[in-house]
Amino acid sequence: MTPERRRNLQRLLNPRHVALVGGGDAVAAATECARIGFEGPVWPVNPGRDEIGGHACFASVDDLPEAPDAVFLAVPRAAAIDVLRQLSAKGAGGVVCYTAGFREMGEDGAALEVDLVEAAGDMALVGPNCYGLINYLGKVALWPFAHGGYAPGYGAAIITQSGMLSSDLTMSQRSVPFAYMISAGNQSVLALEDFVDALCTTEEVRAFGLHIEGLQDVPRFVEAAHKALQAGKPIVALKTGSSQVGSQLTQSHTGSLSGSDELYSALFEKLGIIRVHSPAQLLETLKFLMVAGVPSGRCVAGFTCSGGGATMLADYGEKIGLRFNQPSERVASDLQALLPHTATVSNPLDYTTPIWGDRKRVPPVFSAHLSDAHDAGVIVQDYPAEGLDEAKSFYLNDAQSFVEAVKARGIPGAVCATLPENIDLETRQWLVSEGVAPMQGLPETLEAIAAAAWYGERRRAIEHSAPFELVTTGTDGPTETLDEAAGKAMLRAGGISVPEGMVASSAQVADAAEQIGYPLVLKMTGPKLLHKTEAGAVALNLASKAEVLQAAARMTEAVKAYDPAAVTDRFLLERMQAPPTAELLVSIRIDPQLGAALTLGSGGTLVELVGDAATLMLPASDAEIAEVLASLKVSRLLDGFRGASAIDRSALISELQRLSDFMISHAHTLSEVEINPLFVSGSNVVAVDALITQRAGE
Repeated sequence: MTPERRRNLQRLLNPRHVALVGGGDAVAAATECARIGFEGPVWPVNPGRDEIGGHACFASVDDLPEAPDAVFLAVPRAAAIDVLRQLSAKGAGGVVCYTAGFREMGEDGAALEVDLVEAAGDMALVGPNCYGLINYLGKVALWPFAHGGYAPGYGAAIITQSGMLSSDLTMSQRSVPFAYMISAGNQSVLALEDFVDALCTTEEVRAFGLHIEGLQDVPRFVEAAHKALQAGKPIVALKTGSSQVGSQLTQSHTGSLSGSDELYSALFEKLGIIRVHSPAQLLETLKFLMVAGVPSGRCVAGFTCSGGGATMLADYGEKIGLRFNQPSERVASDLQALLPHTATVSNPLDYTTPIWGDRKRVPPVFSAHLSDAHDAGVIVQDYPAEGLDEAKSFYLNDAQSFVEAVKARGIPGAVCATLPENIDLETRQWLVSEGVAPMQGLPETLEAIAAAAWYGERRRAIEHSAPFELVTTGTDGPTETLDEAAGKAMLRAGGISVPEGMVASSAQVADAAEQIGYPLVLKMTGPKLLHKTEAGAVALNLASKAEVLQAAARMTEAVKAYDPAAVTDRFLLERMQAPPTAELLVSIRIDPQLGAALTLGSGGTLVELVGDAATLMLPASDAEIAEVLASLKVSRLLDGFRGASAIDRSALISELQRLSDFMISHAHTLSEVEINPLFVSGSNVVAVDALITQRAGE
């Protein structure tokens, strides 16, 4: 972003005056400016109308009293380009381009979008094909429809690539504090990362909520995310377009490419970005982070007035890594003295209905329970519906006792309604004013607490490190896959351990086998034999020259039946490897957009069936690789399952780092290496089967 555009973006975000160019949609924008309470001048531009929204119209941009800080533009697409040129010449700050029909419509629209960008010059342009922006702090709405939203003087900056979703979020009945709502549309000039970067230093912005269909400038996004992390502004991301159909819809919606979903997850993990999978979880997570704060760990103190509620907290919390540590002997003794005889001392604590709502008896119970070390507190309360609220004061009494207790302990607190609708507006807003999060939905509440704790852990790990440097030299042109022998030769040259072997024709295999020694493995190799087992192109444990010759003949017939075009007279012979402690899948992919990523998982023939794999971005530290290994089911084998010897994890990690360095150093020509299986035993790590994909013609 140029310095001039950066200045213009600030004018757009916090305008002194607003111009509205268009007809009916401009009327709607004028209504929304009035609804939110914008007090600056509003200048409609429409030569065919006398007034819009009670404001006198100007015939043209040139007739405006001065260059407007912000413009809402809603005219047909051809006219939009001309108006942008006029606004740029006049020195306008920024434009919300509601007009659609550009890149999202295909090649013709994409060509017009190029003209649109050129016409905008150094103006800050939001869109096209977007709803616009709402500044809840400065009370301006460049928005074409009725909007809602709760703004207690701070909040989240929510930036979406969907106009309708952004509108829906403003209408939510969840009392999530909003600072900004921005619908970015096609992001032809300003992208998600530009808004994150620009708003990181705004004190009232406590967090960012992103709806992402696809990223256009990943290195810039990485920079902005690191800046937000350093500023202590959590980012919560809802990434859509993970399915094949969803990816296609993404491209037609905003012209954005959704990319590979597992790579996005790995990127978010690297950057300390919380990923969620529903709009409700997006809002609840943001609410907890902004209102309650970031817990220092995963230990939670739970309170319910129901045994069932306590069980639900414990069951769901355990599944997602939250800990409900049981009371210490001291605290258990104190609680036993304070609680009715029917109560069971535990965490979560059912403090029972006999003392429910009692402002004398409940506070000591809450204080005693929280006197053990806890990182967050949560109380389950489902408030009565309107008209049935004669007992509401009892709920509020316990909520007040809870608020006082968590404040005294200095830990984040949440009041959780088991069902999302079971907490009223008045109670929600009171709790927000007290700094306790009014959470809606038991799973959403616990997921939000776990996510906030993860964010705290991740931030502590990386906030003082240099920004993550994306590997961006992968090829996006035509590729070709080397046969196994050629791929292994390249790995061996890079210092990666592969089995001893040699390549021979069918006439040479017998002599080659004598040189290699028995037992051995025989494989037919070729450009169309990427899945040798299915093709019958592998023979194991061959113990003599005769067995090798017979295997070569059978293999040729099997491959001919599988695919006649796949048959070659090129055989790889290797010394048979001893059975390993474990087999791993290792894949390194260099994506042209998202960079290099390492995938580790259970290897062998069952890799797709087992589905035990995890991905992280490269470069990665030894600790990050160790953490991924520990997360896998196959990790139990690495530790020595059922009496077997444990493997040397440091040796394995060193070999994975060598492989990573090899791929990154060849990123200008290589796009992927897949090793399956990687045999691991003790300190020995051997790539038994490997395929390398490179740029065609290298």
